[in-house]
Amino acid sequence: QVQLVESGGGLVQPGGSLRLSCAPYGDIFSINTVCWYRQAPGKERELVASITSSGSTSCADSVKGRFTISRDNVKNTVHLQMNSLKPEDTAVYYCDALSTPRIGVSYTYWGQGAQGTLSS
Repeated sequence: QVQLVESGGGLVQPGGSLRLSCAPYGDIFSINTVCWYRQAPGKERELVASITSSGSTSCADSVKGRFTISRDNVKNTVHLQMNSLKPEDTAVYYCDALSTPRIGVSYTYWGQGAQGTLSS
């Protein structure tokens, strides 16, 4: 079992920055990949960024150059640094972890969501 606790959401002006954090608890050594998704009102959930256990990262084209995903290996926390925020970045951001506790078995866990809102 893995639990994910998110933090860092808030209200910022366009052009501002936010840093979201996703702290895993439980069977953290079974986590293979951690992703950040977001869901804006009336829209489908979309993948924003991901980081694997080996440190490989990827970001959606819509956030490349503005968002950075990283992992603090000491605290086992994954961060999403969001810079140059735009109104269209307003969404609830969710942390997702793929856990592979043993061969042939995988689970997906979700955090509770962190609201990121851009205000004019």
